[in-house]
Amino acid sequence: MPRSTLTGTRIRDRRLALGIRQAELARQAGISASYLNLIEHNRRRIGGKVLLALAGVLGVEPSALSEGAEAALLSQLRQAAADRPDTRAEIDRLEEFTGRFPGWAALIAGQNARLGALEQAVAALTDRLAHDPHLAASMHEVLSTVTAIHASAEILVDDPGIPPEWRARFHRNIAEDSARLAEGARRLVTELDEGASRETMLSAPQDEVEAFFSARDFHFPELETAPEAETVARLTETGASGLSSDAARLLARRALESYEEDARILPAAALIEALPDQQGPDPLQLAARFGVDPGRIMRRLAALPADLLATRGQRPFGLVACDAAGALTFRKPLAAFPLPRFGAACPLWPLFQALSRPMMPLRQVIRLAGRSDAVFATHAIAQPAGSQVPNREPTFEAHMLIQPMPTLTPQDEMPRVGITCRICPKPACRGRREPAIMAEQG
Repeated sequence: MPRSTLTGTRIRDRRLALGIRQAELARQAGISASYLNLIEHNRRRIGGKVLLALAGVLGVEPSALSEGAEAALLSQLRQAAADRPDTRAEIDRLEEFTGRFPGWAALIAGQNARLGALEQAVAALTDRLAHDPHLAASMHEVLSTVTAIHASAEILVDDPGIPPEWRARFHRNIAEDSARLAEGARRLVTELDEGASRETMLSAPQDEVEAFFSARDFHFPELETAPEAETVARLTETGASGLSSDAARLLARRALESYEEDARILPAAALIEALPDQQGPDPLQLAARFGVDPGRIMRRLAALPADLLATRGQRPFGLVACDAAGALTFRKPLAAFPLPRFGAACPLWPLFQALSRPMMPLRQVIRLAGRSDAVFATHAIAQPAGSQVPNREPTFEAHMLIQPMPTLTPQDEMPRVGITCRICPKPACRGRREPAIMAEQG
């Protein structure tokens, strides 16, 4: 089997370390010096007898020449090429490039990783600047104070005949506003620093509830097997839960009561047993098998822990739910599919399409607009919320299950969706509400 062209670099490094001349190594290995020169410059692949002969002369195992730490570097460079398909990088010559210019290869891989981290930071900061109420209040205070100082200074400059008592009053106003500006600027910097040092800043009861669920990885073993009557109340106690407000504790109790009901009707062990091996489950088939609605199946799948899912070759699922107005009411994000905390989500999600077609299950394979064009399988359905009342139209809620599909190659026919308009790079989008700061050309 052909070996990686990076083998040539290892052969040359080992030969130089031993102080063996190229011609001497070629003679002892039974090959020509010109052929060895091509090998060492990563212009010929080798394997079999030639590799064994060279390894024997150099006094190393063949695996030491054919395998190395460059695998991670090659993977990073392939990702860099996938992030920028418009560059048409020569993937077929990637190993040759890495072998001949390892320093440049490491530089490109490092810069691509750095660029990805910066884009994520810009996206998060922009989303906060646009929608975080605390940050917006601090920014508004700074701008209004600057405006007040400018107005007072302009009056003093434009009217030199102002009476002394009024001039003193304007000076006092400028001094007070300057102190307020310094405090507002300090508070603004604190807001930005806190946003950079932690993933979220809790500003609403729902934020507290989501942080509470996230800290438990959205799984509560206490509620899985015949919980006691006070289990939910104990889980939402102030000290243990981190839920600081009455409203947050109320929302958390409702969510946990729903979780407890789901677990009672559909135990995790039975659901795991029903999952197919190595392929994505069909929520509709599972719903029919267990006699429950698809929304309950989606909630249970999202609540299964990663270690249990791994026993069936499954990856963790993401889940997002919304009410009839389209407001997100539940979010379980995935690392590759983050969900917006501030502002509205992408209107092209199947979640919102389901609201216009109640009780009609939707399945769609989508691409996430961004650097890697990751592929996901989504299942969505809108169902009546709560108990039904005669002669009253039901209120609907929608669920969307998100399943990563890393083995699928992005195709043009797959719908391309974003996270939220402000940070979506998709050009000429029919669902765009506001300009994006990272829009692609096109």
